[in-house]
Amino acid sequence: MVLAAVLFMLGLGATCGGILSIASKVFYVYEDPRIAEVEGFTALANCGGCGYAGCSAAAVAVVAGEALPSVCIIAGPESSHNIAGVMGVDPGTAEALLSYNTCDGGERAHNKFHYMGINSCQALVSLYGGQKECPIGCLGLGDCVRACAFDALKIGPHGYPVVNELNCVGCGACQKVCPKDIMEIKTMSQKLLHLNQFDDRIAPCQQTCPAEIDIPKYIMQIKHGDYEGAVNTIRERNPLLLSCGRVCPHPCEVKCRRGLEDQAVSINQLKRFVADHEMNSGAHLPISVAPSTGKKAAVIGGGPAGLSCAFFLRRLGHDVTIFDDNPKLGGMIRYGIPEYRLPKEVLAWEIQGILDLGVEHKANVKLGRDFDVGSLIASGFDAVFLGIGAWKDYTLGVEGENLKGCYTGISFLTNFAEWQQETPDEERPFVGQKCVVIGGGNTAIDCVRTLMRLGADEVSIVYRRTRKEMPANEVEIVAAEHEGINFVFLAAPTKVIGDEDGNVIELEYLKMKLGEPDASGRRRPVPIEGSETVLEIDMLITAIGQGPDVFFKKENKMLDQDLKITRWNTIDSEDEIALQSSIPYIFTGGDSATGADLVVSAIGGGRRAARSIHMYLTGEDLTPPEKTLFKNNIQESIFDSVPGIVKKKRTPMPELPVDERTKSFAEADLVITEEDAIYESNRCLNCCIYCYDPDNS
Repeated sequence: MVLAAVLFMLGLGATCGGILSIASKVFYVYEDPRIAEVEGFTALANCGGCGYAGCSAAAVAVVAGEALPSVCIIAGPESSHNIAGVMGVDPGTAEALLSYNTCDGGERAHNKFHYMGINSCQALVSLYGGQKECPIGCLGLGDCVRACAFDALKIGPHGYPVVNELNCVGCGACQKVCPKDIMEIKTMSQKLLHLNQFDDRIAPCQQTCPAEIDIPKYIMQIKHGDYEGAVNTIRERNPLLLSCGRVCPHPCEVKCRRGLEDQAVSINQLKRFVADHEMNSGAHLPISVAPSTGKKAAVIGGGPAGLSCAFFLRRLGHDVTIFDDNPKLGGMIRYGIPEYRLPKEVLAWEIQGILDLGVEHKANVKLGRDFDVGSLIASGFDAVFLGIGAWKDYTLGVEGENLKGCYTGISFLTNFAEWQQETPDEERPFVGQKCVVIGGGNTAIDCVRTLMRLGADEVSIVYRRTRKEMPANEVEIVAAEHEGINFVFLAAPTKVIGDEDGNVIELEYLKMKLGEPDASGRRRPVPIEGSETVLEIDMLITAIGQGPDVFFKKENKMLDQDLKITRWNTIDSEDEIALQSSIPYIFTGGDSATGADLVVSAIGGGRRAARSIHMYLTGEDLTPPEKTLFKNNIQESIFDSVPGIVKKKRTPMPELPVDERTKSFAEADLVITEEDAIYESNRCLNCCIYCYDPDNS
């Protein structure tokens, strides 16, 4: 019996083994071995904070490409890098995620009906989209707070969610439950890459800013004394806040809602205040940089566009080298903007903060003379940014403009800046006593104010339209008037007259009258026959505009054939947001893409180009989102009137007295005091698309 039982059990076991063997072949399921490796690098806590049902499920999602290497929210950056190594992806993608609230409207938005239902945003939104008149704003019932397992969210005192970044692990639970898409989960790089969208919750001033700075946020931070926070907010979009705080004509203020009923908030003065606050502290605030991607980008041109592009590329984890023709970085803001507007020590401090991120600089090298694009690619660069600026002056095309004593605006300012900064022991460049500058833009104003400081007896501007049509910044025109500059309007030069030695002695011009508007929207000047007039001069500067110098194109066969140039000598890019040239790995931005424009526009162009270069280097689609807001406004946000405004005087710009500032190149416009900054920040209405803070609330 015992033997039979043993044989039976052995036979049964063999039979079961055979069945299982067959089943393993029939029902075999392959498991990717990377799943176990990825799971091993997680915290193995099965906390569910990542949004998946345990670490194993999270590992499956990573291997399936449905989750980032940073999926484990409590294991730290080392885990992210290890998982990235298993997956064979760029560790630069392994950045921490954080939650961001995109609406600070809260209780400011008016109610369209009284709600007495379930205390849930999900329930409320199903009823006519919610009770608020603002269709995109926060409902404030706290579904996101209840979904957060890490105590990183609360509904603040003004009825919208406030994120505690120290507790936030970027799990995305708040984003998933929010029915209005108020909460966003992003890495630092994703924030830097974001372009303003038509469905973003942004004020008219931010919509209008060429650099897309979150203006209401940094003003609110100033209001609450968080100056470091304000600097960081500005620097998310603009790495040259010291320079912009001094030279930007602040187009954002044109759309400031307060300006409809009162004077616009002095947005630029507030930017300068916090920028100077950081500089005067003696140390640059720390700036985060993404893990290295191993990719290399060459930035050709060290002006505002190039510096901006280099800054953002470096922050996105790429290795960056700037190649520049000048001894020092800054481009036009160093060599074209006078010291009294932008002190070079200030500029140097700002640029050093960019270089300290690990950006390399090669000076005194020029594209087409010392190197070409092909040599850059051969030496390991993966992409190239052309930010060559607009250094080529336009000429009048009249007889005599090449006589001795005749100059162009950029060449005059550059020669003087080089002497002042690099060779002050040598003889100063020539300055006449009876000087005329032709033109009505910022370069013309810079020239006349510089000549006044250099000791010229008589300085005049000759402009073919009236003061109203001058494209220069109004504050600069007013400053020139205060400093005694003579303005000759409705005058079109026709001839430059010289003596027997070839020196300029007179300028002949025709008097003009204004006709119908031209393509620029300004009334076209029309000559008055027989009105020739002569001015006695010994120095003439022509400052009627400038454009890019693309001589390097003909120095390289590949560029000459493949790089498209517009009829204005700008580098052609089919999409002015993506800024990719006709050669896929070459991008452009700033004046080389647009022609001579604002410094802040060049900074915005540099960031957009950096975004495109990053996407090119990481194999992503460069096409901007369909709803990208560029050179447009969200129409619902543009009001005709703003009820509830109590008029409050705008903080005046402090400046050196005229008789003091015209005797030297000391900075003419000064920074406002902390008291004035707090006062001015309180004038801001903290606008969004629909809501704002009325003064009488």
